[in-house]
Amino acid sequence: MRRKGRPRALRGVAAAAAAAMVAAAAAGCGPETLSSRDDGRINIITTTGILADIARNVAGGRANVASLVPEGGDPHTYEPTLHDVRNVVYADVAFSNYMLLEEHNVIKTLDANLDPDVPNISLAEESVKYAAEVIPLVENVNLDTVWLGLRVRGSGSEYGADRSSDFLLSATDADGPGDLISYLTGSFGDTDIYFDSHDGFDAATGYRDDTATLPAQAHTHMSWAFTKPGVYHLDLAASVKTDDDAKPVAIGSARFTFAVGVDPYSAGVENPIVVNAGHADLTVDADTKQLYVLHDPSGGGEATQKEYAADRVVIEVPNKALTEIPGDPAYRFLGHAGDRIYQLPQAVLGKHVHGEIDPHLWQNVRNVEAYAKAMRDVLIKADPDGATTYTKNTADYVDKLDDLDSYLKTTIKKIPKSRRHLITTHDAFAYLADAYGLSVSGFVTPNPSTEPSLADRRKLTDTIRNLHVPAVFLEPNLRSRASTLMQIAREEHVEVCTLYGDAFDRHVHTYIDMMRANADELRRCLS
Repeated sequence: MRRKGRPRALRGVAAAAAAAMVAAAAAGCGPETLSSRDDGRINIITTTGILADIARNVAGGRANVASLVPEGGDPHTYEPTLHDVRNVVYADVAFSNYMLLEEHNVIKTLDANLDPDVPNISLAEESVKYAAEVIPLVENVNLDTVWLGLRVRGSGSEYGADRSSDFLLSATDADGPGDLISYLTGSFGDTDIYFDSHDGFDAATGYRDDTATLPAQAHTHMSWAFTKPGVYHLDLAASVKTDDDAKPVAIGSARFTFAVGVDPYSAGVENPIVVNAGHADLTVDADTKQLYVLHDPSGGGEATQKEYAADRVVIEVPNKALTEIPGDPAYRFLGHAGDRIYQLPQAVLGKHVHGEIDPHLWQNVRNVEAYAKAMRDVLIKADPDGATTYTKNTADYVDKLDDLDSYLKTTIKKIPKSRRHLITTHDAFAYLADAYGLSVSGFVTPNPSTEPSLADRRKLTDTIRNLHVPAVFLEPNLRSRASTLMQIAREEHVEVCTLYGDAFDRHVHTYIDMMRANADELRRCLS
């Protein structure tokens, strides 16, 4: 089904109404449920199962703990339910990972429904005070064309914006010889359309159906499709909504130029800066109130990013970007299956909004020790009578984490250095590699809207052959979408193994078990 527009965040819901609607779930074996009844324990809400497990180890029997994202769920894409709202309403303490890990609606649900006096802690940021080590998120996917997305820079603090505020990028007009469509492909092949010139742009609705929503300091991936060759222009206007009930406040606007299948130097821009490789974002700067192109030609992150005024840039969509519309009905909004269009591909599958720091800190066990200590101190302030318990539990848990850290180091050290190469479908293991002596040698992301090019397949095949890689790794929840990687693995007679990233499953229920399973699987498959 053709879907246009972005999902909206849940608003604050009264506890009584939410409780009535989820009573059945609470009575059965459904999701964990926090209670308004005073049983002598405090209620802790976390965003992910990994954080919930850490909290249970720190709090012990003094707390009820529930996670918003269920077992097996993806924190990048999970959409909260009324049951989640109810749990948030009853929470005494809230822990999120943040650093833009969680789907924005998860954060909005948390922030909108917590009592203002409830501690609301972003652990990735807080854990730095406890010696957690963070590393930059460097996106080094190599594409045949520019990788084009959207970005919000700046905090927007002068507008009163915070982490749950919405920055809106709205397409207000477009021209060109054909249709211009930008869209996102989710982890399971579903599609969300951001902008579509085919049916015009409706000012009367505030361009609701041609608006992308991002949190502050965030970047998102997307695909851009053009139905005919020629020069296109896209007008974007940026605004900010500090909360769901606020009216959007205008920030600025700009026009962006695309040369599709034609010479970019003949696109009508004097002495143009042609953007045709690396990563680029159409960017709204909430602090300077400008829209511009932020270009990263080498994938090095902030160190290599350059700002270019929108009226100086031509974004090239070359003839090699020609591709056929997939047969999947989810892509009918692009045209008829088999028709040729020009497309800048999304490259990384899924709704993957992020910032400049890699948020997957827990893949380094030492960082989880910092998480536990941060939780301990927050819980002591919230429940001073439990200080002795929280201190002892944390010390015991840190001892177990020390053993786990040693286990990973010892186990992975048994893998020959020449074989410590990670090839996977999710670029989420930089901390694991950095902490335990592995090398992220490549990843191929399944994207049903565009098949990997022959060059991509050759590159991955050469990597496997040249490095004598004996196995590739998939997260359990991505296995069904990883046909390309699995096919290449079969052709090269290498094993397909499991590596846990963001979530538990029916086989692994705790953080310690997850990381031990990862260590054992790495040794088994790579040795």
